[in-house]
Amino acid sequence: MVTRHAVMLLGTLPLSALATADEAPLNVVATIGMIADVAQEVGGECVKVDAMMGPGVDPHLYQASASDVALLRSADHILYSGYSLEGQLGSVLENFSERTPTLAVAPASIEPASLITAQDVYGVDPHLWMDVSLWAQTLPTLSDAFKEARPECATTIETNTERYQAQLLALHEWVKESIASIPEEQRILVTAHDAFSYFGRAYDIEVEGIQGISTETETGIADIRSMADSVVANNVPAIFVESTINPRTIQAVIDAAKQRDHEVMIGGELYSDAMGDEGTVDGTYMGMIYRNTQHIVEALGGSLAPLPKALDDWASEWQLAQ
Repeated sequence: MVTRHAVMLLGTLPLSALATADEAPLNVVATIGMIADVAQEVGGECVKVDAMMGPGVDPHLYQASASDVALLRSADHILYSGYSLEGQLGSVLENFSERTPTLAVAPASIEPASLITAQDVYGVDPHLWMDVSLWAQTLPTLSDAFKEARPECATTIETNTERYQAQLLALHEWVKESIASIPEEQRILVTAHDAFSYFGRAYDIEVEGIQGISTETETGIADIRSMADSVVANNVPAIFVESTINPRTIQAVIDAAKQRDHEVMIGGELYSDAMGDEGTVDGTYMGMIYRNTQHIVEALGGSLAPLPKALDDWASEWQLAQ
């Protein structure tokens, strides 16, 4: 049976991709870390995944370099998020899809009814990884693609997928419980740009971004004043900078609120369009969500829920308090 996931594959897998488990891992290139990390967890030893964009890199503005083109040229498989997140890479990805299997992961995985629409050039908010339960839906898509390319690894890939799926769903419930601990009147998340709408919907917290969905949009004085009005009116105790965006707009809101005798602090740095440093828990998808939740909950007056038993191994690996 031809699955919906398979239909979204652009291009045809070459015969050379039908490798055995003894052959070299499938060489996969992903645009963003949130796909690369999940893909590596699913594929395990059967794949080798490289991310084009590292910590602090904004995918909305990213332009491919000569080294990126060389990396893509070496790939057996290319993964990207879709929904125009990597807007300026569109033509590059389209060209490579004619020669290399190229998969738009989000459109292939998540039903349209689950999407948040946007009144801008995007049409759809592309930041779906902010809802862990939604991003977990990418696992079957990746699993199908890797099993087709490495059929001898099918059992391993299925085992990896089941294990990681359970961890993600446990993480989703932990985030929900932790956010619920924030006093309702303080459950307002103010960030530099509008990347947290899926987070807000999934975990019942109001979200306001100074910029729109894309960081290509300009922030004006009126935007700063409007956000300062909201911060003061709602007595917001903390607002948040993002790792991929200059903090000057957040500082401008803090200064504007102070002029109205309202003190608001920076609650921490959130990961929105990129993960943290490689080799740290923040440099993983689960760690990114964990750290964001920690900063938000602690700054807004809540308390973190105990990590569930399903995350014991993960927490032990990264030496996190349980």
